[in-house]
Amino acid sequence: MEFTKLNAPSLKELFISQLETMILSGKIPIGEKLPPERELAELMQVSRAVVNAGISELARKGFLIIKPRVGTFVADYRRNGTLETLISIMNYNGGVLRDAEIRSILELRIAFETLAVELCILKITDDDLKLLKSYVDKMKVTSSVEEASKLAFEFQHELACLSGNTLLPLIVSSFQIPVMSLWKRFCRLYGTESLYHNTAVLFEYLERRELQKAKDWLVSSINDTIFGNKQIYF
Repeated sequence: MEFTKLNAPSLKELFISQLETMILSGKIPIGEKLPPERELAELMQVSRAVVNAGISELARKGFLIIKPRVGTFVADYRRNGTLETLISIMNYNGGVLRDAEIRSILELRIAFETLAVELCILKITDDDLKLLKSYVDKMKVTSSVEEASKLAFEFQHELACLSGNTLLPLIVSSFQIPVMSLWKRFCRLYGTESLYHNTAVLFEYLERRELQKAKDWLVSSINDTIFGNKQIYF
């Protein structure tokens, strides 16, 4: 039996996590001015150095705006945020997403996956197809929600890699936690065989280099989870 070392978060990490949660939950609304650093340190019972470092990090991630000699304000992070802001939003509340965020992710999946298919379908090799098929074959025989979701993500990520776009795999990776959470919900509602079916049909179109059918299937199968017969949020 093997045990791994436990690592407790630092006070700075706890400070950042608490302020992110308060901002994302709306407890501290966009535009509100934070108390001075000294007062925050007293209220949260940490050193001023922890508060200063935490505020700097939150500003870098797009959650705060520091105005010298004026104060620190909650930024409009949805308008001016970065990829790190997006990751924090997706990890908020342990990866449990609100309906609006679920719909937003599904809509983005349509855009990203359609682009991946468009970029890779005419240059995909037989070896590339074998790798994609290995994920599909494993999905066919598993009844594990966790395993099926993991394989579906690996298929999607590999497709992004095969696109040749250097940023697309990074964007797909940043969505791993919430996307896998949605696939798990989908599997619990409709079975792992439904997730396998969606992936297998897409693979068949890729294998036959049928671009339009692959794109149409992507759009229809994802739209089905937004407002069709297999919705995953209500």
